[in-house]
Amino acid sequence: MSVPSSSTAAASWQALGMLVQIVVAAPDKLPDARELLSADLAELDRACSRFRPDSEVSRLGRTTSGESGLVSVVVSPLLTEAVSVALRAASLTDGDVDPTVGRALSALGYDRDFAQVPPNGPATRPGVGMIPGWREVSVDPAAHRVTLPAGVQLDLGATVKGWAADRSAARIADKLGCGVLVSLGGDTAVSGTPPEGGWRIRVQDVTGTVGAAPAGPVAVIAIRDGGLATSSTAARRWSRGGNVLHHILDPRTAMPAAPIWRTVSVAAASCADANTAATAAVIRGWQAPAWLTSLRLPSRLVETNGTVHTIAGWPE
Repeated sequence: MSVPSSSTAAASWQALGMLVQIVVAAPDKLPDARELLSADLAELDRACSRFRPDSEVSRLGRTTSGESGLVSVVVSPLLTEAVSVALRAASLTDGDVDPTVGRALSALGYDRDFAQVPPNGPATRPGVGMIPGWREVSVDPAAHRVTLPAGVQLDLGATVKGWAADRSAARIADKLGCGVLVSLGGDTAVSGTPPEGGWRIRVQDVTGTVGAAPAGPVAVIAIRDGGLATSSTAARRWSRGGNVLHHILDPRTAMPAAPIWRTVSVAAASCADANTAATAAVIRGWQAPAWLTSLRLPSRLVETNGTVHTIAGWPE
């Protein structure tokens, strides 16, 4: 979440089940920036939402449900790019971040906007077979064609926020000619000329409302370009059969990743890359610090007991 500055102007609101924030380094351009971002988010929702029955992703699952084997479908340029980003993330993380976990997430109870997910329910355990695996999905960018196993339910949640923040920040900065910060559910991208001292961002366990006092460990850092993302096992939690679940699935088990880390925050050249690395780090557990260090990605990892680890140049 961006920290207010006298040289910037900000707006925040709820959309797509998350807190959205936009900050501009030219205060008079805030209304136009907000309008552009709202339009981008509406387009994103129509293409990529797993919870809208009329979205492209939902229609894709229904279109292929009566088929067998691999099915090839023409989709919009936006969904083509979103799936391509998800497959790139899967490749970079050796499958830790897998866009084919949608059915498994739904079987665990996360089958609607999170605010509407019942907090408690009977025990359930999806099978690993519900996750066909990212290697079964391919994209032909020129033809805007996605090929995937019949009946697969794509879930792009692990990558779409970061990519969308990058996309909107760059588009708005180009259109309005000023520095822009876009934060979608706490995943933040910046573009254009930053304010003096860079964009100051508050990192915390759970994204809160602007101006609200943070709960738990908190850090404030500044970035001038690229992006910053946080993945958390403390947010989006619910219970089934007395077991506490969260939304970051390990595709090897079809169950939520072991809660070694309460949050992992990563800075990278883009918010999409930061989001990918943070999510994979949660899944990798104790192996995450060495992996992030090998990639030279400044990171902040908070254990479930509140112990904070900073690596690869993250400011103390």
